[in-house]
Amino acid sequence: MKEFNWPIRIYYEDTDAGGVVYHARYLAFYERARTEMLRQSNIQQQTLLEQARIAFVVKNMNINYLLPARLDDLLIVRSQVVSVRKASLTFKQQIIDEVNRVYNEAEVLIACVDLNKNKPCVFPKLFISEFL
Repeated sequence: MKEFNWPIRIYYEDTDAGGVVYHARYLAFYERARTEMLRQSNIQQQTLLEQARIAFVVKNMNINYLLPARLDDLLIVRSQVVSVRKASLTFKQQIIDEVNRVYNEAEVLIACVDLNKNKPCVFPKLFISEFL
């Protein structure tokens, strides 16, 4: 499945008192990269929310912290869909540097939810075709 790379710079607001990325900031980096990946595929989450009342929610996330990212680092969030099911998909995401050294990695299970029923639902066909 196709890979998406999104650059990030580590800012002061991302770090703890020691200049190391605060652990919860990785969640935001991964979320933004997944959103940008969808946007690049011309999938507009706001349109799905408004017109189809469908949302994508994180059902499960496993994060492995390998190396500390630090203030001013320029890194890349690498994202790839590794599994597609009717109502869920799994992303493998990594934060790497320019020589492919892995700082952090995550496996993220995303579910498609019908907001009217608050229950899982099948992804739209257009959405699934982008990731097969």
